[in-house]
Amino acid sequence: MKNLIRERREARQWSQGQLAEQLGVSRQTVNAIETEKYDPSLPLAFLLARLFGEPIEVLFTPEKVSGPTRRNR
Repeated sequence: MKNLIRERREARQWSQGQLAEQLGVSRQTVNAIETEKYDPSLPLAFLLARLFGEPIEVLFTPEKVSGPTRRNR
């Protein structure tokens, strides 16, 4: 999942460690989210959105968006 966490963190001049402390996670977790190796849990995504004052859908976007499948009847 694509995200803007690194950009938002750097705009506030926070280190990964400082962000991690605010979130209650490890610095490694913040790094994994920023490098798109780990998708945060929904509660963590909400916490990030609240911390940065932006909706989740602004901070996180799926790489591929697929619509609902329709079945022929």
